Amino acid sequence: MRGKGFGILVTFCMMFLFWLLLSGIFDVLHLTAGLVCSAIVALISHDMIIKGDEEKILSKSFKLAIYIPWELWQIVLANLDVAYRVLHPKMPIDPLIIEFDTTLQSDLALVTLANSITLTPGTITIGITNGRFSVHAIAKEPAEALTVDGTMQQKVADVYMEW
Repeated sequence: MRGKGFGILVTFCMMFLFWLLLSGIFDVLHLTAGLVCSAIVALISHDMIIKGDEEKILSKSFKLAIYIPWELWQIVLANLDVAYRVLHPKMPIDPLIIEFDTTLQSDLALVTLANSITLTPGTITIGITNGRFSVHAIAKEPAEALTVDGTMQQKVADVYMEW
């Protein structure tokens, strides 16, 4: 299977797995609805999600599958941090807005990074302009995790092969 058909198949599989993950209901009605909706989304949007040759698509899909559990773990850690800040008697909250530049180029990589930041409690992506992110953070430490550490940005760059 080459080109467009492969992109549609990979997109369909991703969408259907996501459907199963979110619905958690495995009766005939829900599975059929998931199959139909996933097929429609795959036909409409495969070219937005899957670009490039088959080797890169499979590699990116594998790297994304590794990235997602890492991001979920970051969400857990950030939840604990926010809970600590809110429950601490002195409430060590010092909101600020930071800006940083990224080397990410593709729209999908930029959106993945923006959504990853926003999904992580304590930080919200405000905007992206020409590769420059504006992010609101609950305190200095979560902000430094984005600007100084840069692990999340590097992991997204690895997923989309933008080194």
